[in-house]
Amino acid sequence: MFALIAALAVQFLYALSYTFAKDVLADNYMTPFGLVLIRVLGATVLFWLFGWLGPKEKINKKDYLIVFLGAVFGVAINMIFFIKGLSYTSPIHASVIVTMAPIIVLILSSIYLKERITSLKIVGVIMAFIGAIVLTVYGKSKLEADNVPLGNALILINVISYSIYIIIIKKLTDKYHPFTFIKWLFLFGLVLVTPFGFSELITTNFSSFTPYIYFSLAFVVVGATFGTYILNPLALRHLKASTVSTFIYIQPVIAGIFAIIMGSDSLSEVKIIASTLIFMGVYFVTKKPKGKVKTND
Repeated sequence: MFALIAALAVQFLYALSYTFAKDVLADNYMTPFGLVLIRVLGATVLFWLFGWLGPKEKINKKDYLIVFLGAVFGVAINMIFFIKGLSYTSPIHASVIVTMAPIIVLILSSIYLKERITSLKIVGVIMAFIGAIVLTVYGKSKLEADNVPLGNALILINVISYSIYIIIIKKLTDKYHPFTFIKWLFLFGLVLVTPFGFSELITTNFSSFTPYIYFSLAFVVVGATFGTYILNPLALRHLKASTVSTFIYIQPVIAGIFAIIMGSDSLSEVKIIASTLIFMGVYFVTKKPKGKVKTND
C-alpha cells in the first residue's frame, strides 16, 4: 500500500510542478539552466543532510557506474531538457507528452528483458505517437508560448531520458535503500549540470522575486525534486517499473486542472483530441492479453 501511495504522491508533486516551474521562468525571474542548477544544488544539499536517515550501506564499486548513468539520464539530460522545453511550451502540453513514458519504458523493457510485444501494443504505440504529433504541431496554447513545437520536442527527449532512468534505477533499488545511492546520484548530477547553469545562476536577481516566486522555487526544489526522487525509488522497491510508470497517466489531469485554475494555460479541442489519442494508445499498450493469468507486482 505504501508503494502505491508513494507512486501516486510522485505524480501529484510532478503535476503541480509544471505550473510552479513555468511561473519561475516567466518574466525572466530565472533562466532555464539557472533553474536547473539551483534545483539540483538544493536537492543535493538536502539528500546529503538527510542521508543519515537511511540504513548504513556501502555501494559496491562496480555499481557507481550505474549510479553515474542514472545521474546522466535521470538528472542532467532529464532536467535540462524538461526545464528548457517547459520554457518554450505550456504546462498542459508538457504533462500530456510525459504520458509517453510508460510506452517507452515498455519498449525498453522488451529490448532488455526480451518481453514480447503484441500487435495491440504496436497499435497503441502508433496511436500515442500520432497524438503527440497532433499536440506538438496543432495544439498551440491560447496563452502564447515562445516555440511550442520545439518545447514539446525537448519534453519528449526528457521523457525518453527519464524512461531510461527508471530502468537504471530499478536495478539499484533492488540492492540498496534510496538514501544510500540518491545522494551520490545527485552529486554526480550536480557536477554534470553546473557548466550549463553556473553563469546564468550567478546573474539571477533574487531581490526581484515575489513571495509567490520564492514559494514556487521552493516547491520545485523540495517537492518536485527532493520528494519525488526519494518516493519514486521507494515505490520501485515493491512495484515493477512498468507499474510505477502507469501512474504518469494522472499527471495531465492534475496538471491541466491546476494550470487552468492558476491561469497558466487553457483548454482547447485539439488538446482534448490529442490527449484522447495518447490515453487510448497507452491503454492498448498496457492492456493484458486475454487469457493471461494476472500476477501481482
